[in-house]
Amino acid sequence: MNSKIFFSTLGALAAVATPAVGQNNNQQKPNIIYIMCDDMGYGDLGCYGQQLISTPCIDSLATQGMRFTQAYAGSPVSAPSRATFMTGQHSGHTHVRGNKEYWRGREKANMYGNLTEFDRVGQEPYSTDHVIIPEIFKDNGYNTGMFGKWAGGYEGSASTPEKRGIDEYYGYICQFQAHLYYPNFLNEYSKSKGDTETKRVELTQNTQHAMYGDDYLNRAQYSADLIHERAMEWLDNQTPDQPFLGIFTYTLPHAELLQPSDSILEAYRDKFCECEEKVFGGNQGSRYNPTPIAHAQFAGMITRLDQQVGQIMAKLEEKGLAENTVLIFTSDNGPHEEGGADPAFFNRDNLLRGTKRSTTEGGIRIPFIVRWPAKIAPGQVSDQQFAFYDLMATFCDIAGIENYEERYRNKDIENDYFDGISIYPTLTGEGEQKQHDHLYWEFHETNMIGVRKGNWKLVVKAGTPQLYDLATDLHEDHDLAAQYPDIVKELVDIIHKEHTTPISDFNLTIPQ
Repeated sequence: MNSKIFFSTLGALAAVATPAVGQNNNQQKPNIIYIMCDDMGYGDLGCYGQQLISTPCIDSLATQGMRFTQAYAGSPVSAPSRATFMTGQHSGHTHVRGNKEYWRGREKANMYGNLTEFDRVGQEPYSTDHVIIPEIFKDNGYNTGMFGKWAGGYEGSASTPEKRGIDEYYGYICQFQAHLYYPNFLNEYSKSKGDTETKRVELTQNTQHAMYGDDYLNRAQYSADLIHERAMEWLDNQTPDQPFLGIFTYTLPHAELLQPSDSILEAYRDKFCECEEKVFGGNQGSRYNPTPIAHAQFAGMITRLDQQVGQIMAKLEEKGLAENTVLIFTSDNGPHEEGGADPAFFNRDNLLRGTKRSTTEGGIRIPFIVRWPAKIAPGQVSDQQFAFYDLMATFCDIAGIENYEERYRNKDIENDYFDGISIYPTLTGEGEQKQHDHLYWEFHETNMIGVRKGNWKLVVKAGTPQLYDLATDLHEDHDLAAQYPDIVKELVDIIHKEHTTPISDFNLTIPQ
């Protein structure tokens, strides 16, 4: 299929997915579907200025709802950013603040035929002392499904999907395993099938072939498609009789940069001239297989994700659920450079400085789109400042879950923080929107901190503060710290207030 025909098909899909005005829905509690993709930058979508990649379905979603221009991830990297969403705590309070791995040193030979794998995989578990979003919603009568990356605990830990309020799960418990798009196994838990724990499901066609090199390309079980198919099956089983929360943590467009050689990829092959196409030689240690067409692969992965979003939109419409479903699309942090990815090539407007792992705007400002036909008028753009840790409060307001902090605060520990402010008033126009005094980020793995207060932005690298006025310097080029020492002191005082864990627990340099 040529690119014009393919993109026309996607455009038609987006048009079909437009919800009918006045659609009848007798269900009182709204449904929520939260689609969080992986490492998509602020400028990677057409509705945010992207010129080289076609994203008609997500662009259509933006025209049908509200597009945010100053939304922020909770952290500049995967696991802690997802933790701030799940816990409603910023990264100075939440337990998971980095990508601590539990597979290191646990490699066993011949676990899958002649392939060497790890016998336990995953990351630092979410603290069981603090409630997370699916537990709240399960307690309030919602069906809960999660499909994609978990990143909230290792296999067999106290924090796996079946122990944290999830009814149906399919995807990667371990985000390192997600580096392979044709993996040896995925993880699954299904309450409806009688599962008692999250288990591995071997992808037996994949395990007949090598994990790296030419034979790897003979693998056919593509995880991004398998996860999406399982999410669509779950969605198809939902009815208006019981509200549902779907957390779709899709792995596209994270590296490795590989996908099926179908019409999506073919639409981009040779689209970028030979002098600009990027050859990536591979990184076996990181499980990134090589590709001679890294630009085409990256663009195709975003368009593949766009098609999946369009299918979700169409399914909601088909089932008569669109009107009463809050559909959210976002990314977990800024764009990545791993596996041959080239954010400088695709984001040629150079709007934001920095990428994933940086607390500059490029690492934490993310696309965020919300459609809710019952409450949100189409075609809106909002500059409301908020971060992922505001979504627990927002989701509870959407579902009518009152006094969630009081109900779910752990009174057995000294400080069980809830840092969020609901953006429900911004979404619906109902009530007065409260504002944060400041927003806060820390990431010890790159020794960086960020504070935003109004238009002032403090970026701290290895203990050295830099001050920027985002109203006039969005790219953060002109350090004003020497000119405004009182502002620097005010923002540094915020760091000392918000960083509550002993500094010795992390390699984080707090400015004096």
